[in-house]
Amino acid sequence: MSLKKIEFPVTLKISSSGDMIPLQFFGEVIPLSKRIQFKLGYFSSSSISTLSYGFAQFIYNGGKIDFLINHFVSENDYKLINNEFVLEPDFYNSIQQNILNDIERLNDVLTKKQIKHFYNCLRYLIDHDRINIIPVTTKNGEISHYKEALFWDDEDNLINIVGSCNFTYKGIVCNGESFVINRSWGEASERANIKNEIKDYEKIFKKESKDFIYLNPENLINVIKQKSISLDEKQLLDEELNLVELNSEVHTEEEHKIKKVTDALREKFNKTVFKIVNEPRFPPPYKPRDYQMNAYNNWVDNHFTGVFGMATGTGKTKTSLNCVLNEYKKTNTYFTIILVPSIALLNQWEEEVLSFNFLNIIKIGGGNNWEKEFSNYVSNFCGGIKKNLVIISTYASFTTSRFQKYFKKIEEEFLLIADEAHNMGANDIKKSIASSKIKKKIGLSATPKRVYDPEGTEFIDQFFNDKEPYTYSFSMREAMSEGFLTDYKYYPMIVELNEDELEEYIEISKKLLRYFDFEKGEFKKDPMVERLLLKRKNIIHKANNKIESFKNILLELKHLNKVKYIFTYIPEGYIYEEDGTAERMLDKFLIAGNEVITTLKMNSYIADGQNLNDILKGFSEGRIDMLFAMKMLDEGVDVPRAEIGIFASSTGNPRQFIQRRGRLLRTHKDKAYATIFDMVVIPKLNDNNAELYTMERNLVKNELRRVGYFASLAMNFYDSKTALENVCFKYDLDLDTIINEL
Repeated sequence: MSLKKIEFPVTLKISSSGDMIPLQFFGEVIPLSKRIQFKLGYFSSSSISTLSYGFAQFIYNGGKIDFLINHFVSENDYKLINNEFVLEPDFYNSIQQNILNDIERLNDVLTKKQIKHFYNCLRYLIDHDRINIIPVTTKNGEISHYKEALFWDDEDNLINIVGSCNFTYKGIVCNGESFVINRSWGEASERANIKNEIKDYEKIFKKESKDFIYLNPENLINVIKQKSISLDEKQLLDEELNLVELNSEVHTEEEHKIKKVTDALREKFNKTVFKIVNEPRFPPPYKPRDYQMNAYNNWVDNHFTGVFGMATGTGKTKTSLNCVLNEYKKTNTYFTIILVPSIALLNQWEEEVLSFNFLNIIKIGGGNNWEKEFSNYVSNFCGGIKKNLVIISTYASFTTSRFQKYFKKIEEEFLLIADEAHNMGANDIKKSIASSKIKKKIGLSATPKRVYDPEGTEFIDQFFNDKEPYTYSFSMREAMSEGFLTDYKYYPMIVELNEDELEEYIEISKKLLRYFDFEKGEFKKDPMVERLLLKRKNIIHKANNKIESFKNILLELKHLNKVKYIFTYIPEGYIYEEDGTAERMLDKFLIAGNEVITTLKMNSYIADGQNLNDILKGFSEGRIDMLFAMKMLDEGVDVPRAEIGIFASSTGNPRQFIQRRGRLLRTHKDKAYATIFDMVVIPKLNDNNAELYTMERNLVKNELRRVGYFASLAMNFYDSKTALENVCFKYDLDLDTIINEL
């Protein structure tokens, strides 16, 4: 609802004795505002508590508020300003202390519940950087008597008030106060007044006004934090609901008038809270972006099916849930199943679903006891009692007969969201879903194609009735240019095989020569080829010199004083020594890290089911400097604080390294750009085995395809060309040509 819908008096005057009293005005305007700027003289914190009907709603809707205040409580303060407004040290301290004194005296005016709620609301705004309290004094020694404010709604409609109403308990509730409204949609004179006011406010709140001495609000903020607890938006609404339901006795005509207004505001508030608590909606304070609505419209046009090929970090999750939300608005129902590849994503999706206020959820997999609840649900559904539901399941649990025997009975009415939809091409998933009767379906993936599996890719395209460029596409280049992903620097690090590895590599390569078709430039189809290629790939994957490269990278980061927020992908498995002993690759990297930087705090996430939230929280808060991962964090998991990536796990699969790059490119307010170090393994630069040259060239070219993906969008593209100059020269390769082929 916009400010335009409020019925203001024809005179546009709000007064204690008029048709609309100040209490009613603020009670109706504040909940609809997305931004408020108060320019005040006498300010009492009790005023906000008086307006408890709307302040938590304002917060819940994402509102931001600025206060310019100048409140002095004694004659001595006034004299101090008049006689000593020169910048003496005690001058500021005295004025700030008086502001603190005023906030302390709330105990004399308000009930304990109101005080608590007031502080908790302010605390929330402070914690989320949505309040700006600016205490000032005038340079000419006069106490300012401003009684003005600006209110913006979600549609950028604007109201300006100017008058005699102090923003205090008495000013809002008692007789003898009034102010006039100007509206951005009103008469020409109103619009002109607002235009002038906006210019004035901009100067003041940018602290560029020459009329004021700006004071430090730090002590005031500390008092607020000491007297409050951190609550979320819904908890504030619950607290506010309790306040509004307090009903004092009525004695005078004035109290009767106030009670009448209060009752009306309470009724409206109760309806609003009920809707907020029960109605699905796009997570406040945001609205769907244009591209998210375009994705929905394209999906509808494609008969409610299709793939969203969207780069990591562009909001695939919210885009798909926005489709569910828009369908809910048509039917007032939601029946949705979401498939995810890991337990970590099972929990992450649950948070996202709850943020849309889809409250009825059953999680399948991850150790959840779901069968009894789900079997009862299916029985009721088949009997005509169709309760709204979101099912979130891992792919592994979805394919089980235990789940399918229930879901098959109701699947036709469910909307499917397949996260990391390239998983749909796997044989067990294809088998479970090939005969599916699901009509509405969305596939989400930054990389929908299954590399080396054209049959799996074809199945995905057929299942979603889609093909490139897909129902909706949002490339990484677009995402970076529009600010959804951060820029990055990319440094390929050449890693050569050591003597033993090279010897084994050559031996395997010679065996492979028997199966190589030199005319076609490819291997013949034979099971032995696959075994030999896998064995040779394993040599590259676990190249021992990666440890030395890792140490060199850490030394460079230490020199740059950037040894925090490091994300490192390492090879899986073990290194086997000649004596038969084995050591985990992870342990080798941990030891190497400790050798270079003894104070480096390291941790790892290598198994689905670990407490990922605790690990990521420790990482984002700086208690963990470096986080090691193997494959567990390839898909979907948000790690916005990750600033530096070390990719020690070579892979020729574009899906895998594109996903990994996406983990690094999430935006964060303290991250100017990301940095990626990528280990590029080659046989050996000074090895000139003509017999193996063609195969070596193909191997190196595959590695450089990954480099091409990374380098093409990097801030320092030419650094990659320089680093690979000798490699490209030896194998007659050109990075620009490889990128063009991609």
